Formats: sequence, C-alpha cells, structure tokens
Amino acid sequence: MTLRLDHYLSTVGVIKRRTEAKRLADSGLISIRDSKVKAAHQIKPDDIIHIAGSQPVKIEVLALPAGSVRKDQREEYFRRL
Repeated sequence: MTLRLDHYLSTVGVIKRRTEAKRLADSGLISIRDSKVKAAHQIKPDDIIHIAGSQPVKIEVLALPAGSVRKDQREEYFRRL
C-alpha cells in the first residue's frame, strides 16, 4: 500500500491542509532521502521526509493510515527526528 505525499502529510496532521502540503512539495521544499519530491510522490513506511521552510520538520513514516486519523493516534504513523 502506498499513499500520496500531500494526502499523508495532511491525514496524519504534519501539515493542516492538503493544499498547503501540495504547495510546499511543488515549490521544492519537501524532500525524501535528500531528493526533492512532488505532491503525488508515493509514500511508504520507513521513508524519511524533510520539510524545509521557516519551521523545518523531519519525520520518519512508521505506517500508512487507511482512513482519517484521530489526534491521539497520530504518533502511530510518524516519528519526529
């Protein structure tokens, strides 16, 4: 199972809106394993995502959600590095 980058980031709460995740990715501010990626990039567990900008974030993908994720369950899907 894979998931689009923009969908994953918004579903697990790393970025509040999918449109914002898409804008960041398409602007070249999101990379996976040191390669810039677009919003449609397919995410898989163990990917390391780095989001550049005024508040840089680096996370490791632990699992892919099948649907919406409650706030108290978000730590099951990613880990901040």
